[in-house]
Amino acid sequence: MADVARRANVSPMTVSRAFKRDASVSDATREAILAAADDLGYVFDSTASNFRSQRSDFVAVTIPSINNANFADTVGGLIEGLKESGLQTLLGYTNYDIQEEERLIEQLLRRRPCAIVVTGGKHTPRARRLLENAGIPVVETWDLPAAPIGHVVGFSNAAAVRAMVDHFVEAGRRRIAFIGGDADRDTRGTDRRAGFVAAMEAHGLDASRLIAAGAPPISMREGAEAMALLLERFPDTEAVICVSDLSAFGALTECQRRGVPVPGRIAIGGFGNYEIGDVCVPSLTTIDPYPRLIGEETAGLIRQALSGTLTEPTRIGISPRLVLRESAS
Repeated sequence: MADVARRANVSPMTVSRAFKRDASVSDATREAILAAADDLGYVFDSTASNFRSQRSDFVAVTIPSINNANFADTVGGLIEGLKESGLQTLLGYTNYDIQEEERLIEQLLRRRPCAIVVTGGKHTPRARRLLENAGIPVVETWDLPAAPIGHVVGFSNAAAVRAMVDHFVEAGRRRIAFIGGDADRDTRGTDRRAGFVAAMEAHGLDASRLIAAGAPPISMREGAEAMALLLERFPDTEAVICVSDLSAFGALTECQRRGVPVPGRIAIGGFGNYEIGDVCVPSLTTIDPYPRLIGEETAGLIRQALSGTLTEPTRIGISPRLVLRESAS
């Protein structure tokens, strides 16, 4: 608060009054204070006057989807891992929108969590400043950002998909396609597509069979529609990698509707190791990113950081596993 006061050339009391919307502070002064706070990445503590000394007993978490089984497993692992420390979680839903993530981060930090967990490593510049200046443990998950803010628990989405491309090529399938979503919103999906393209090019194969399937999270229906488009545009496709198991299941049902044998005519692979992929017929080849383990490892980092036994930024790499099933045998 003192830094904001110096930047805005006012007293700390005026800063406090400005954030409380006190009528004694003019609009011009309030705007100057808010601009100074924004530049410094300062978040006003609405629960205590001394924001550096006050800490709650909850961990803030942002996730892109509340109906995605993978993220639910991650949160479940995190909750279980924090129980022994008496910590609770407070969830924020970003809907794959980094602008919404920025808004949620500010709102969550106003409540003074003892730590914050975010999904992915791509944020708006302001969200990054807020996290860097939060003064609490920050954990980025489901990614391996090149410039991490604090701790990281994740994996390379690109490398995970490259493993599936390698499998298809080794099986003799060379005309391979990728079904994904909005590249501007789903950064992890974008990385998976980039991994597909890089792997195909490394094998000297055409990487242009890219089918967009709409805004994330891609549904089973959108996966089916994307497969229909793929079969119309590239009828000689021998294999397709889908950005998720849900879209892969949709693609599988479209093949069944059209009488296209799977895997005889075309092989299908997904991502996420969802339960539906294990029980459908044929069962889906997929990639298991170990979502619950991500939550458990994140909880461990937070416990160590809060106890003082972890003082340096730590990166924990998760190794996704290629799960071979009937759709790509």
